[in-house]
Amino acid sequence: MTLLRDEDLAAAFDHAARSYDTLVAANPGYHGHLRRSVRRLGLRDGGRGLRVLDLGCGTGASTAALAAVLPHARITAVDASAGMLERASAKRWTADVTFVHAPAERLRDSGVEAPFDAVFAAYLFRNAADPDALLTTVHDLLAPHGRLAVHDYTLSGRAVHRAVWTAVCGGVVLPVATALGDGPLYRHLWRSVVEFDTADRFAERVGAAGFDRVRALPLPGWQTGITHTVVARRAVPTAGAR
Repeated sequence: MTLLRDEDLAAAFDHAARSYDTLVAANPGYHGHLRRSVRRLGLRDGGRGLRVLDLGCGTGASTAALAAVLPHARITAVDASAGMLERASAKRWTADVTFVHAPAERLRDSGVEAPFDAVFAAYLFRNAADPDALLTTVHDLLAPHGRLAVHDYTLSGRAVHRAVWTAVCGGVVLPVATALGDGPLYRHLWRSVVEFDTADRFAERVGAAGFDRVRALPLPGWQTGITHTVVARRAVPTAGAR
């Protein structure tokens, strides 16, 4: 099966927007894991005075996690799917949360004002046509020493974790998604995890993009070895460095 890309993927997410929240709500720990990954950004004082970018906000689950952990931050939430963004923006938010319809890869051309103090990206990079180019975009959007947290299904590399992921998708996620008419999208999501970087490989990719203090941190529960937070900081060259 060929992975969905760009316009086809955005259209598939548009179609799935109506049932997306129902499906993720059936995932034990989904929202708690997002909040844990936000806390791993290490931002203090509830994000007071900080600007945070929620890249690939979907229907707003990651936005809600940011707002819960960082209630004093100004949050800009971005997604390429108009359907997902419509669902997200229709929910109740404070005035410090704004939504922007734009592909992540072309965010610098969307009028969004940079730099940001932190970027949070959930379930995004493995769906990017060019994850290295997207990392470059994120790097350029961050202030010096700005924080990055990538929350995603990135397998450990162990066969048992790949088997658990495939069993959960095949036995639960895909049958439900197919019944809802979204089978192609969720088959893409299953395969995108299997074919993407392991957590350690993605951490290496982040380091090569100009970030330091890179760590791949596991999440608990059934997703141990399946879901990780990769945290990093935009590196600033030392004086005299070439």
